[in-house]
Amino acid sequence: MQTQVLNAYMRRALELAARARGKTFPNPLVGAVVVKNGHVIGEGFHHKAGAPHAEVLALKEAAGRARGAALFCTFEPCFHFGRTAPCVDAVISSGIREVYIGSKDPNPLTCGKSIRLLRRRGIHVTVGVLEKEVVRLNEPFFCAMRRQRPLVTLKVAASLDGKIATRNGLSKWITSSAARRHAHNMRKYYDAIMVGIGTVLKDDPGLEVGGSHRLAKVIADSSLRLSLSARLLKTRQPVVVATVAHNKAKEKMLAARGVIILHIKRSSGGIDLADLLRQLHAMGVRNLLVEGGAVLTGAFLDARLADKIVFYMAPLIIGGRQALGALGGRGVDTPQKAVGLKRMTMERIGRDFLIEGELVYS
Repeated sequence: MQTQVLNAYMRRALELAARARGKTFPNPLVGAVVVKNGHVIGEGFHHKAGAPHAEVLALKEAAGRARGAALFCTFEPCFHFGRTAPCVDAVISSGIREVYIGSKDPNPLTCGKSIRLLRRRGIHVTVGVLEKEVVRLNEPFFCAMRRQRPLVTLKVAASLDGKIATRNGLSKWITSSAARRHAHNMRKYYDAIMVGIGTVLKDDPGLEVGGSHRLAKVIADSSLRLSLSARLLKTRQPVVVATVAHNKAKEKMLAARGVIILHIKRSSGGIDLADLLRQLHAMGVRNLLVEGGAVLTGAFLDARLADKIVFYMAPLIIGGRQALGALGGRGVDTPQKAVGLKRMTMERIGRDFLIEGELVYS
């Protein structure tokens, strides 16, 4: 097939995969298309963990017509037994003649194994069709497999001069209702949301998300100051408290409310964020949204553990030395060491501006 044709079918597989954004925790987003004689005869995408994989659904739709056809799948078909049987076996038994793969599966349980098996069985395999697009769609999964930690996105909402509150501590509302709705809706694409205990004590947020989305709420609380009456404990999503304290009485009371306690290594700033990310990874968290406040956001930047940023900028100037800035922490000592952005985009949300990008450390 010509490259243009290959890319078109893989783009369709990517479109299918993207339909499940935020729903496949802790699995990647995968789409598949079966093509025969220039016609699509089967499509599928992975809906959620435990559900059939994309390749199986596409082959099921194609049924007996799959024999001699071509399979386009964004990810290498899985090789191992998990909640479902290996997809590579289904591909081989279907009679598929050609397999076009967007990217190898970075999971060592599969990585390259299915490709080798398919080729041994006489099936033509091409790897790397729109690979960059596949990797970008699955950034959290690749980060988890390669770095053994979640992909971390910082969310900041501030005035034009970088303030998140006035000198009197008032912050409602700096950004517009349109921007707040956009930010709230964005939560459904993440496995977990994280804030510091200072934000919880000051604002008593629910950290909720609509629908049936499972969004774990992670609280950085080095001294176990979380109140048993906190609003976020009254919501249905799981709550995780990361602490360096050992208070058996308080831990018992929190556990009775369904709270998961993670004991984290101590660092100079309180919680060792690298250790926290390792433990969240062990829980299956792939995509973490950090909503602040300033101390926690600054700590992630100082530790160089944040990967992306989502910045809502309101066209307001608050001013004042005592007005709280969006970012705390040590910061940098020269402009040359400042954190940069790549693949940056900007759009208008209501009256505000949304700037997104990948963080680049000097």
